[in-house]
Amino acid sequence: MTTPHNSLVTRLNYPTARFIISAPTLALCPDDTGAEVAFAGRSNAGKSSAINALTQQTALARTSKTPGRTQLINFFSVMNDESRRLVDLPGYGYAKVPESVKLEWQKHLAEYLRNRFSLRGLVLLMDVRHPLTEFDQMMLNYADQRAMPVHILLTKSDKLKKGPASAALQKVRSRLKEWEDLVSVQLFSSLKRDGVDTLSQKLDQWLHTPVQPEQDQPSA
Repeated sequence: MTTPHNSLVTRLNYPTARFIISAPTLALCPDDTGAEVAFAGRSNAGKSSAINALTQQTALARTSKTPGRTQLINFFSVMNDESRRLVDLPGYGYAKVPESVKLEWQKHLAEYLRNRFSLRGLVLLMDVRHPLTEFDQMMLNYADQRAMPVHILLTKSDKLKKGPASAALQKVRSRLKEWEDLVSVQLFSSLKRDGVDTLSQKLDQWLHTPVQPEQDQPSA
């Protein structure tokens, strides 16, 4: 179920996003404090284009003519505050690499999603014409294990007319009805910037109040 945007939540300025670091493994990621939101999707789902549209930058997240080439976890700060981060996870499922490499990517993705305390939510990108692939289901299962909220972007919505795009949106919502308390879905077009404001409002909610580990401990 989608949570309404709270007017008391500070609107973050995503065009201020700046690169922090790339990490090949969870152990080399920035300190696990503050709050971050991760972007994940198949290598041809338009993930980098969506991040660039959100941040109004042309090359913050590198787009490649060779999908799946990026094998690192990339971190970006928001509003010059490294305690609020956007995370670009490696694309998966399309790259022409050995199966052993794909399995290694999958292992690091699973480890990050299961064990990263500061991760507040997952933005899962799916091509509106080919949603809910095996990879998408795998990512939803990882999130479900942690009861972590997921916001789905049905990307490239400009490729469909309004009627078919709306029908695709309703079909995905229907198929994910069992997860409606954790999963929200929207149409998105990086090319036309459709849906950017809805996405930014969702991120505002997730990044609003960083929770430190010690705060989770009950009072004595």
